[in-house]
Amino acid sequence: MSSSQNVWVYPENNPVLLEQIIREFHIHPVTAQIFVSRGFTNLEDIHSFLYAKLPQLHSPHLLPHMNQAVERILTARKKRERVLIYADNDVDGMTGGALLQEFLEKISVPVLCYIPKTNYGDKNFAKDAFTYAKENGCSLLITVDCSIDPKQRLSKGSNPIDLIITDHHEPTKKPSHKVATLNPKLIGSQYPNRDLTGVGVAFKLAHAILNAIIDQGELLAQRIDLKDFLDLVALGTIADMGALLGENRILVRYGLQILQKNQRIGLKKLFHLCGLDLGEISPIDIALKVAPRLNSLGRIADPQKGVELLLTKEEKTADRLATELNKYNAERQKIEKKIADDVDSILKNHPEETKERAIVLYSDRWHPGIVPIIASKISRHYHCPAMIIAVEEAFGKGSVRTIPYFPLISILKKQRDLLENFGGHDYAAGLTIKKERIEELKKRFVEAANQQLKEGDMMKKLKLDARIGFQDLTFHLMESLKLLEPFGNENPAPLLYADVKQYRKAKLVGQSHVKMYLKQEMHLIEGIGFSMADKKETLQQKEEPFRVVFTPVVKNFHNKATIQLHVRDF
Repeated sequence: MSSSQNVWVYPENNPVLLEQIIREFHIHPVTAQIFVSRGFTNLEDIHSFLYAKLPQLHSPHLLPHMNQAVERILTARKKRERVLIYADNDVDGMTGGALLQEFLEKISVPVLCYIPKTNYGDKNFAKDAFTYAKENGCSLLITVDCSIDPKQRLSKGSNPIDLIITDHHEPTKKPSHKVATLNPKLIGSQYPNRDLTGVGVAFKLAHAILNAIIDQGELLAQRIDLKDFLDLVALGTIADMGALLGENRILVRYGLQILQKNQRIGLKKLFHLCGLDLGEISPIDIALKVAPRLNSLGRIADPQKGVELLLTKEEKTADRLATELNKYNAERQKIEKKIADDVDSILKNHPEETKERAIVLYSDRWHPGIVPIIASKISRHYHCPAMIIAVEEAFGKGSVRTIPYFPLISILKKQRDLLENFGGHDYAAGLTIKKERIEELKKRFVEAANQQLKEGDMMKKLKLDARIGFQDLTFHLMESLKLLEPFGNENPAPLLYADVKQYRKAKLVGQSHVKMYLKQEMHLIEGIGFSMADKKETLQQKEEPFRVVFTPVVKNFHNKATIQLHVRDF
């Protein structure tokens, strides 16, 4: 198996529906075709997509056990009990932890937020949570974005610790909670949005608590506007690859508006270091520039500083923390490159590893905080399930990424006898395993992939949205395409295609990109193929017309706006 070629999936045609969409919403025909291509079948769903507002968010009380959770937290508020927020060490966990800390402080609940350096795949994760709560005099523990086995509740002695789990991972065990488990993926849950992220569930808990306080007729010392927390929800949802459809789309769309007016001084400093214009912040900016810097804390440093950055009101503290994040991110990149080079060398010297339908690699030379990045890269490059394990002394800490045809949780449940712990989603998981069991896990995981996946599953599919003529690549179209934003997971930027010729030879830009000069009839447009340097020679030899797949973008240079094509394939 080599790195996959792209399979183009051409759009559906439905001229009747297309005409209805154009007439009903007065939108550009290309934008209307995108709705047809993406499986919308009625005008009501399209209206909901285009015009959904905050009042259309689902009631937080639809989450199972929400009433019990709210009642226990309000009891803690009344009795002045100390509450510990214990969150995962990625951006989703940091933002969810920061949101609950800030909210509970606003309603006068004594609260601590702690982000451990380990994560939910670690076998000591739950023990660490309860120990920290006990040492800090907390009688209520609220988790955010981490799969904890509630059976490990500390109930001995004079200070029992109650547990509320807020999570969005696929449950790996039947919950035996003492107070509540808030998770849209619980078996039997009727919550309409299974795709809430960890910070999304935390926001729902805050919403339900505020509803209860208002219903009780209390006058808060200060007015709380839940919209003020949506910047954190947007940040965590985008960073955790939350699907940007339905409720998540509403949360992120409004959250981006709050981010663009950013009142959080720590984020403002971080965005400045990332070279971002606050007024034009987009999900891709967050995914490629902001999230990696925050995630670097959980990978190689102290993730507690992430919450501190999100909540600080002090300019000097914000400056210091943003600078530290930049430094840690640079360190993370160096470590990542070293591991990536090592992995490339292993695969080059052992080509048999890439001939199976899954890749499993392990080593004691790799940093456990970096293996999730490497697993993602391997899975994307070869378009197959990938498990990368960092071995430390007697245990391995692994990260698993996969493709749509091979969901992980059911596979990992079958390997439970080998694993110390595991958790996550169907497409991204973490695990802990004893060193001597890794080879058996590798054998079983690869066998499962070989049996379950077909050859066609290993090929990456580009789902094309619409054919377009260059005469339609106008600023009017670009404005119409904005109706589909924000773009991200499950709502990608449009993929258009056209038949073109070259009016000048393609050339290399930087180390790895290719600039293309494309024409169709009398229309000339430049394209850029990111990381396509290996295709430059093929392009230069093309004399005849060829078909190109791209996303159009507006580029501003010296106060002049032009349309450029981000070429994905040809």
